Amino acid sequence: MHSYLTYSFLVEPRPSNIRIVTLGCAKNEVDSEEIAGVLAEAGHSINATQAADVTIVNTCGFIESAINESLQAIRTAVQEKGEGKVVVAGCLAQRMGHKLAEAVPGIDVLVGVGQMARFGTIVEGARSSTQPLVEEKRPEHLWASIGTRARTGQPWSAYLKVSEGCDHKCTFCTIPSFRGGHQSKPLERVVQEASALAAEGVKEVNLIAQDVTQYGYDLYREFTLPRLLRELDAIEGIEWVRLLYFYPNRLTDEVIESMAGLPSVLPYIDIPLQHVHGDILRAMKRPWDGERYLRLFEKVRKAMPGAAIRTTFIVGFPGETEEHFETLLDWVREARLDRVGAFAYSRERGTPAAELPGQVPFLVKRNRYERLMRLQQAVGLENGQIWIGREVDVLLESETSGRTYRDAPEIDGKIDLDFSAQPGTLVRAKVTDASVHDLVGTRA
Repeated sequence: MHSYLTYSFLVEPRPSNIRIVTLGCAKNEVDSEEIAGVLAEAGHSINATQAADVTIVNTCGFIESAINESLQAIRTAVQEKGEGKVVVAGCLAQRMGHKLAEAVPGIDVLVGVGQMARFGTIVEGARSSTQPLVEEKRPEHLWASIGTRARTGQPWSAYLKVSEGCDHKCTFCTIPSFRGGHQSKPLERVVQEASALAAEGVKEVNLIAQDVTQYGYDLYREFTLPRLLRELDAIEGIEWVRLLYFYPNRLTDEVIESMAGLPSVLPYIDIPLQHVHGDILRAMKRPWDGERYLRLFEKVRKAMPGAAIRTTFIVGFPGETEEHFETLLDWVREARLDRVGAFAYSRERGTPAAELPGQVPFLVKRNRYERLMRLQQAVGLENGQIWIGREVDVLLESETSGRTYRDAPEIDGKIDLDFSAQPGTLVRAKVTDASVHDLVGTRA
């Protein structure tokens, strides 16, 4: 039987060689970069290619497939650790607590979300202890010091986390249970981070939050996103500001007007809708319905002609009938969105939706997923072909390929060019061809 302790070490840290394994979303990428920066500042070496004194696995615990991926990564780290130590952090550690340490013997330290600033102490705890150390407490978020983040992505593009957690009560979602309620990062701190990124040569800042439209309310008792965007737009060197992710009934006229009126803020809307039929949305505890969404997008397109709109749907939610799903398909045909992603519903233990009647069989969910994706491929191809002959700005990711404002890093498409330029620069191109996801261009 393992014993589990809450710990606090006040000893001088010893230099270690650290390996960090990151799983999950862009928020976890930022967390891992902050962890790496804190540890590097404390004198540790961050080198994923050498045998590690301490391996940190920053886990995802969103849905079953992500949990399985995290468990496999933990098991691999334990098998390969030799005389080293394994620290398991992040969402799955928060979600499972001591049960995770029992499921994978050999974990040396288990710590939940938001503890980036404490990792010097955490690593020293791992190296000093002879028994498993498990923290089990409510999610809390301790922002690391500005300037300590050790970035690993492209030097010209960066994610910037503006808040943590979520206050919404979606019946399918586990995130509030392990990320906690919504906590905004103070506005002046976000601006300082963006300024620091600009000083490092970052041209594209991608704001990330579970609900970016709720930004600031917990701190200032008002929705502060428009003010934040004005502050970011004034930072010299930041060419593009992209927002991820919107919540439908908080994409207000003020937010839309702010986006439309600020040169650096991209006309890009990533707004997970999850479904469009009122019956399913009510069962999900999500707002509005498909008709309201269409009216919202009309408003967005009027204010920002050419706006790129991306959404995500869940198919096979409990109680979804063929009629409900056909309503979704009809809506996708009418909405003509630039990007649509989808998930087959995952029945997550502890969520209200897991107990709902009418659970949809796996094969039905898979069939609906495939039908929705085939439809969106046709829509996406038509949307792409509209751009043939138009000119666009391209942020180069390589000498001959880059992204337009329509393309968020890692999740959307690209544009291939028949000329070359320095990666990280913005160039002007004329679109000459289009496929389902990508464009082709020549020098404008």
